[in-house]
Amino acid sequence: MAIENGTFIRLSYTGNVDGRTFDTTDEDTAREAGIFSPEAGYGPVSIRVGSYHVIVGLDEALEGKDVGEEGEVVVPPDKAFGDHDPERVESFHKNSFKEKPKKGMTIKVPDKGEGTVVDVIGNRVIIDFNHPLAGKTLSYSYSIEGIVEGAEEQMKGLIRLYAGRDLDVSLDSGVLTIRLPPGITYDRRWLLWRSRIIHEGFEYIPEIKEIILLETFKRPEEGEESSPAE
Repeated sequence: MAIENGTFIRLSYTGNVDGRTFDTTDEDTAREAGIFSPEAGYGPVSIRVGSYHVIVGLDEALEGKDVGEEGEVVVPPDKAFGDHDPERVESFHKNSFKEKPKKGMTIKVPDKGEGTVVDVIGNRVIIDFNHPLAGKTLSYSYSIEGIVEGAEEQMKGLIRLYAGRDLDVSLDSGVLTIRLPPGITYDRRWLLWRSRIIHEGFEYIPEIKEIILLETFKRPEEGEESSPAE
């Protein structure tokens, strides 16, 4: 059965640019490429086709494919990170920064955002505020591992995709309960994406009529210490 727009799937992929891997769902590939991160949570990701949970050019290539299919796609800049805008490359005086700027460093500039130091010339620091892959043509290899069925599994996929967490989820009579571990209020990634997860849960999973975020605390055993960030 061909995958349609709006289908939740499990997807494995690896992205390359200029002969190097910059993104992958495979741990071994990440290690070989020198981009491994302990916080990444490797393995197939759950996405909804057509919702741009992955880069536009890759997302568009998935519609009409079959489960188990493997393929490759070349993604031009306009369906990746956009064209490189020379007006977003700016010069600043070196004394504007507390830390000594070095070429290749990622740096934040007030009212400008985050950019990459592309050169240091005398007392001037050249910073590029384009995405590092802007203007680049990318290539992806991918494998469609399966269909994600059921509201609970689909919601778990959204949580993992945005928050990088595996949370306990249950659905009963249209009420979806997400059980939160102690200390999650200190998790910046969860706080940043919580509203998006809830919004997409309602928008993309029609079985969900109500969402409850349930945070439970247990009295510590005698001799144990409790911590708000535990």
